[in-house]
Amino acid sequence: MALSLAFSPCPNDTFVFHALAHGLVPGAPPVEVTYADVDVTNTAAEQGTFDLVKVSYAALPWLLDDYELLPCGGALGRGCGPLVLTRQDGPRDLNGARVAVPGDRTTAYLLFRLWAEGQRPAAIEVVPFHEIMPAVAAGRYDAGLVIHEARFTYPRHGLTALVDLGEWWEGDTGLPIPLGAILAKRDTVDPAAATEWVRASVRQAWADPAASRDYVLAHAQEMEQAVVDQHIALYVNEFTEDLGAEGRKAIDALLGRAASAGLVPQISSSRATAWSS
Repeated sequence: MALSLAFSPCPNDTFVFHALAHGLVPGAPPVEVTYADVDVTNTAAEQGTFDLVKVSYAALPWLLDDYELLPCGGALGRGCGPLVLTRQDGPRDLNGARVAVPGDRTTAYLLFRLWAEGQRPAAIEVVPFHEIMPAVAAGRYDAGLVIHEARFTYPRHGLTALVDLGEWWEGDTGLPIPLGAILAKRDTVDPAAATEWVRASVRQAWADPAASRDYVLAHAQEMEQAVVDQHIALYVNEFTEDLGAEGRKAIDALLGRAASAGLVPQISSSRATAWSS
């Protein structure tokens, strides 16, 4: 029986999952793929919709009763943080500002809330991430929180970065940012087997990058090959193959700090061992 697999149409996800999605991983079951923005997959995972699913690390506290974190396949790294963008003549802080964000349980928004402590935006609205830059440029929002390839293309919209939340996080903690995680549904998917399937898919993508090129471009919001290549190089890295000790420490830091600030529920110690052991 096919497993349901959901991830975004962004280049890093389609690159990573090309082999698994196309039946090229020996021993892996067939999969039925759903492509959706991370705000959609976060909500779907809370409802237990998919067997394997890409979600925000920020959503983990609500999901670990039903899902187990896999130590590979996700997005975690340095120099890849979300940006808060404004127009050239826009505000220098967010007090009284209308802000567009890509999801209320995204890592980007969690970092934003940690950084913006003490500032008081007038309104926060969830907007599909590919619509955020045009909306800010058109003046419908005073600022926008952007992710993915937007960090390469925002100057084309006449926008400027108020803050790079990656630089802020790394400067404050010395750790990489845990952005997106791969989860396996408990009692449905063997997490050890799923780890091997996903890791094999990552390694195949690196071994033959050309094999996935048409697939990646077919789903990319930004069709320029140079931007797609930058996106993959930034978000698919050593942490994609294995979280390692540093990746686990980054997850602890993000979710621990957020729980202390009252922004996410505290995760039970039994569930936290999924990445801290």
